[in-house]
Amino acid sequence: MSARGFVGMCGIAGLFPSDRPGCVESLARHARAMADAIVHRGPDDSGIWEDALSGIALAHRRLSILDLSSAGHQPMHSSGGRYVLVFNGEIYNHMELRARLADRQSWRGHSDTETLLAAFEVWGIDTTLRSITGMFSLALWDRLEHRLVLARDRLGEKPLYYGWLAGTFAFGSELKTLCAFPGWQGEIDRDAAANYMRYGYVPLPHSIYRGIRKLIPGTFVTISAETAPGTWPEPAAYWSARSVANVSELADLTDAEGVDQLESLLRQSVGRQMISDVPLGAFLSGGIDSSTVVALMQALSAKPVKTFSIGFAEGDYDEAKHAKAVAAHLGTEHTELYVTPADALAVIPRLPHIFDEPFGDSSGIPTYLVAQLARRHVAVSLSGDGGDELFGGYNRYSWGRSIWRHIGPLPVGLRRMIGRALTALPPEAWDGLAAPLRAVLGRHMRLPALGDKIHKLAGVIDVDSPAELYRRLVSQHRDSGSLIIGGGETAIWADAEAARCTRTDFSEQMMFHDIVGYLTDDILTKVDRAAMAVSLETRVPMLDHELIEFAWRLPLAMKIRDGQGKWLLRQVLYRYVPRSLMDRPKQGFGIPLDAWLRGPLREWAESLLAESRLRKEGFLQPELVRRKWQEHLSGRRNWQHWLWNVLMFQAWHEDVFR
Repeated sequence: MSARGFVGMCGIAGLFPSDRPGCVESLARHARAMADAIVHRGPDDSGIWEDALSGIALAHRRLSILDLSSAGHQPMHSSGGRYVLVFNGEIYNHMELRARLADRQSWRGHSDTETLLAAFEVWGIDTTLRSITGMFSLALWDRLEHRLVLARDRLGEKPLYYGWLAGTFAFGSELKTLCAFPGWQGEIDRDAAANYMRYGYVPLPHSIYRGIRKLIPGTFVTISAETAPGTWPEPAAYWSARSVANVSELADLTDAEGVDQLESLLRQSVGRQMISDVPLGAFLSGGIDSSTVVALMQALSAKPVKTFSIGFAEGDYDEAKHAKAVAAHLGTEHTELYVTPADALAVIPRLPHIFDEPFGDSSGIPTYLVAQLARRHVAVSLSGDGGDELFGGYNRYSWGRSIWRHIGPLPVGLRRMIGRALTALPPEAWDGLAAPLRAVLGRHMRLPALGDKIHKLAGVIDVDSPAELYRRLVSQHRDSGSLIIGGGETAIWADAEAARCTRTDFSEQMMFHDIVGYLTDDILTKVDRAAMAVSLETRVPMLDHELIEFAWRLPLAMKIRDGQGKWLLRQVLYRYVPRSLMDRPKQGFGIPLDAWLRGPLREWAESLLAESRLRKEGFLQPELVRRKWQEHLSGRRNWQHWLWNVLMFQAWHEDVFR
């Protein structure tokens, strides 16, 4: 399908010295250096613009998804001359917006950037942001009112960091841009590090560096020459996931009507996001979400869709065989790659540079590998992310609810005794005891990694509320302050939003918390950074805001039914793919990390976890780290995720401060 003006994924950066106007020569040079630090986000073109009188510099790197032309070059000026824009992303409905603006605007080119500028001139900031469908981060300079506006898409598909550096307001698509600013100090925020150790990511609005923030999704901030250095502008919301979640359910919606409406919305979103003038494909794991996206792509395409998957020799982690079966049924042009441990291990040294801050989701490794595979064949790839959070796919949505129903009435003391009994056996022993039963259990009862799940149950059994149960289920470390020396957890945006969500059902509370937290901070961060590291654009059709708004108006029984998540989404998929190909236990996109830490990664990990090194660096409690490491090596406990968080912090610290 023709791209009709999509500029493509890019990187943006800029400086606005509210206390130092007139030094634009150095600012332009610094802004260019900042943008060049993210050349992987835009290897095809670059641009710089400065205003000496106002003291503003904007920089841009471009990855072209349409034939490169001067009509799409950024920074771009509005036709009336009021606005200057640097923009990273895609506006999928920009042709519809052009039609609405036709009587107010003459067009110079075909890019969605020009459409955005025209909309800003005619409708203003808030109305324009509410009107667009897409993924983006942007910086808009208003030459009339001498103010800078930063904005981010509704779910945070595209990143945007900002903060004050020596009295200068700076922003960029990645932390690399800010690190390129002269005199960058980069003081680690120990409180943010404590948050990281709990979740495996640094949650909004924080970054790993003191004084640098991430812009809240669905908001914009305004900075003017009168903004005092060090002052944090208050984000203004143009869209709110909380407001969407707080709406009432659709009344009298039948199952058949729900399936029809969901299919229609999915086809619309997938169709919009298939528009491209460069080769386009999709990640295909063989799971519900990616299979649904690919099925609709193939239904909308006149030729085979290019699909990509990777596999591992270890059977418990290999989804490639399922993806291959789905691809064969749909008739896609499928490419798969079985990776060796050496292939995956070779990615690890790159992770600190890819993510810029500690990032503990080990599925970033296979995500990078499948993006790398796809980039050899296409420049744009669609993914199925978002389906779990919207349609109740994670096991914790039903498992957590069941746990609380059973343990809530029991005395806490008794529950603690049960927890100690459950952890008396290591995970491998539980797996061994369960092995003879697998032959007689039904397909949906054969849970992989049973021992790990039993140990996870033991870790949450003494909670005193559903909210604390959720917190434990998503935590890798229960008391992060005990691990980070001099650090204590600080308030995060997702918790504040969840506290104001009016949904009373525990499963829906967990789903909402994941949408405003885990989805943005982990899943979308992982996909964006891993793909952009190889200059691949990714698009996420499940996160179309109209689809999100529809999903939240569905009754819970259309999402989770008979203990199985994504019921309604499955019904759409079954119209394209036989049920027999899809009905199997949920499998994560992971690697055999527990075994690798005891095997090929052991020497690398030992060097990062050496007691002398931990004491010298002064961030992590050496006794706690060493005890967990020894327990893991012995096989008594499986601390793979806890240790991976620590190891990624250590590897990031080594990469940044060596």
